[in-house]
Amino acid sequence: MIFDKDKLQKLLEEKKLKTTEDLQDLLRDITKEVIETIYDGEITDHLGYKKHEQRPGDSDNTRNGHSTKKVKSKVGEIELEIPRDRKGKFEPQIVQKYQKDISGIEEKVISMYAKGMSTRDIQSHIYDIYGYEISAETVSTITDTVIERANEWRSRALQAVYPIVFMDGLVVKMRSEGHVRNMTVYAVMGIDLEGQKECLGLYLAETESAKYWLTVMNELKNRGVEEVLIFSVDNLSGLSEAIQTVFPKAEIQKSVIHQIRNSLRYVSWKERKAVVADLKSVYRAATEQEAVSGLEVFEKKWGKKYPHIPKSWRNNWAELSPYFKYPLEVRRLIYTTNPIESFNRGIRKVTKNRAIFPTEDALYKLLYLAIQDMQRRWTQRVQNWGVIYSQLCIYFEERLAKYIE
Repeated sequence: MIFDKDKLQKLLEEKKLKTTEDLQDLLRDITKEVIETIYDGEITDHLGYKKHEQRPGDSDNTRNGHSTKKVKSKVGEIELEIPRDRKGKFEPQIVQKYQKDISGIEEKVISMYAKGMSTRDIQSHIYDIYGYEISAETVSTITDTVIERANEWRSRALQAVYPIVFMDGLVVKMRSEGHVRNMTVYAVMGIDLEGQKECLGLYLAETESAKYWLTVMNELKNRGVEEVLIFSVDNLSGLSEAIQTVFPKAEIQKSVIHQIRNSLRYVSWKERKAVVADLKSVYRAATEQEAVSGLEVFEKKWGKKYPHIPKSWRNNWAELSPYFKYPLEVRRLIYTTNPIESFNRGIRKVTKNRAIFPTEDALYKLLYLAIQDMQRRWTQRVQNWGVIYSQLCIYFEERLAKYIE
């Protein structure tokens, strides 16, 4: 969604919408605010400095109040306040000076924001539809208004309990201090008591450490998270220690899929299928005891050639094996990290055309818009949530008691 659900719900309650006319009035207010926000970006670009900032020494032009005009839109007539400059040279572009009908513009503006289009794409989009050009600087100024919303989203309050939290990362290229570096964006996704997915936060890091992850865990707690039953995570350095420090009662389930991928890292291509087939007797076993026996059989067959594989499984066994006590529905959810991987695919769709991000703000701006777009489509509960929830209520009865009515 473009708007935070809780804030939107509060807005709807305050407006006391009862009829379609009430809804039209609200949409007119929203459209007016969006267009006037873009006006502010345009005049900032025109003058070269933001409102309330000191005027540059080489500039002799200033803001000079507003003029008003009424325009027609798909949600009715809207009165717009258009900023003026003292020299009278400012020419608004999003709704031009003599334009009286903006039907469709509001949809296009919101679409550009939500899809995270590039500067060139937005320029082309505006030109193709409306026949006029806006500068790259104006586009950047306009889209920078998203940063404030993104920062509010990143610091918003979270729910008190998330039965399952997933964590995973994807690599992007970013320019920093004149060099292009690989940076990892770690996404934290929670499943709430209703079985709904929610992206809890995004964290950018060049390296991993227990100290870094401790900061992430503390932030989640400070934003209101009191209980996490199961963390489903990759084998990230220092992460388990940080989780145990901040959420000591939480189970840690390391991703079996990532463990398999790491196991295959040094296996020859011609033997990969055979190795994976034999590993199935471990991770697809019906019980933990069967899995341990399967690992022993695997080690006898492959241990001399690939000793790192059984060694890695044994070293991580305490955090690879918790899922064996759960039924198939719970296993599928927590040991594959499918929800977070699906989320990452959605992120990659909007980042693949950006070879290099110039700043952290440029990255966060795009990711925030992509997340709002994805969350709008997250209307269904996690598959088999009824079964999963029932199982978790039994295994974690005491910890969930105060959160369940």
